[in-house]
Amino acid sequence: MRVFVIAGEASGDKLGGALMAGLSELAPGIEWRGIGGEEMCGQGLDSLFPMEELSVMGLMEVLPKYRHLKRRIAETAEAVVEMAPDALITIDSPDFCLRVARLAREKRPDLKVIHYVAPSVWAWRPGRAAKMAQVVDHVLALLPFEPPYMEAVGMSCDFVGHPVVAEPRADRADAAAFRETHMIDADQPLALCLPGSRRGEVKRLGPRFDEALMQLRDREPGLRVVLPTVRGVAPMVREMTARWPVAPIVVESSEDKRAAFAAADIALAASGTVSLELAANRVPMVIAYDANFISWHVIWRMLRIDTVTLVNLVSDTRVIPEFLGPDCKPRAISAKMLELLEDDASRGEQFAVMEETMRRLGEGGEAPGLRAARSVLEFLGRV
Repeated sequence: MRVFVIAGEASGDKLGGALMAGLSELAPGIEWRGIGGEEMCGQGLDSLFPMEELSVMGLMEVLPKYRHLKRRIAETAEAVVEMAPDALITIDSPDFCLRVARLAREKRPDLKVIHYVAPSVWAWRPGRAAKMAQVVDHVLALLPFEPPYMEAVGMSCDFVGHPVVAEPRADRADAAAFRETHMIDADQPLALCLPGSRRGEVKRLGPRFDEALMQLRDREPGLRVVLPTVRGVAPMVREMTARWPVAPIVVESSEDKRAAFAAADIALAASGTVSLELAANRVPMVIAYDANFISWHVIWRMLRIDTVTLVNLVSDTRVIPEFLGPDCKPRAISAKMLELLEDDASRGEQFAVMEETMRRLGEGGEAPGLRAARSVLEFLGRV
């Protein structure tokens, strides 16, 4: 069997690596071509060019590279046509991937196209599903409520589990070691501060998160704060937090991040998939987010849901508190965090919702990469 597979960023590379491993287990001897990073290359892919060339976001980043990206789209589509694969599997990065699929389909109308990660049409811009259906046959969804949205416009779709359920987690010994390393007593409250992974988010939310945590510290004088970050924004985070009245412990490595999640009593986080990471580690949380005035009002008018927190959406509850846009105020945030620290009933309610969320996402079942591989083979009639 021949498979052409494309990922355009690190998260897609992880999904792709797990999918390729699953396919190789269920259908040994696959011939691979495509684009991917370290995870996918570790499964036998020789990337056409470095995946990092595609990892651009935002208009100001894309514009200078537009001509180059357009050439890469044409080059990749030509490689698909030349290979004549049994399937083209595109992973997230729809701006690049779906353009490649469209060009390749023009020359090979019978090409089977599978897309991994459904667009969040349940949240906003529902027209994206119909547009995607013009070039995609089958979708691998990360969230259990997504298949009906894809099927409604003519694509087949399987929920294959969310990768968060397969991520490694620290244990109690790791948590205790983290506290000991950073001189945090076992009974000292420890808060995670998670203002996002992009520079703009950190710059906008960081000061408000700091103020909320300072107000919480007025009520909980022993409070310690850990700020996990990523390599790309770590220097900015360290410079910014050095000016905070009480600088947090900044951690970058995956091991330190896992240990911090295991050791934490509470978290203040920007909206996004981090809420699922916190749920997987059973960390009670408060979600807060804001954008500039114009962007927020545009986003708010387009939203089709009454909560942006994935834990709330997956569990079909509204237990995780949110402070969004005009409501993203430090005093209200700190009050809710204090309630979560002191009220066992509120914490218990969140723990129950986290358990249900992880169950619905596939925790304890077959690994998402293997489920995704099985879905691909069933769609292709290879099982």
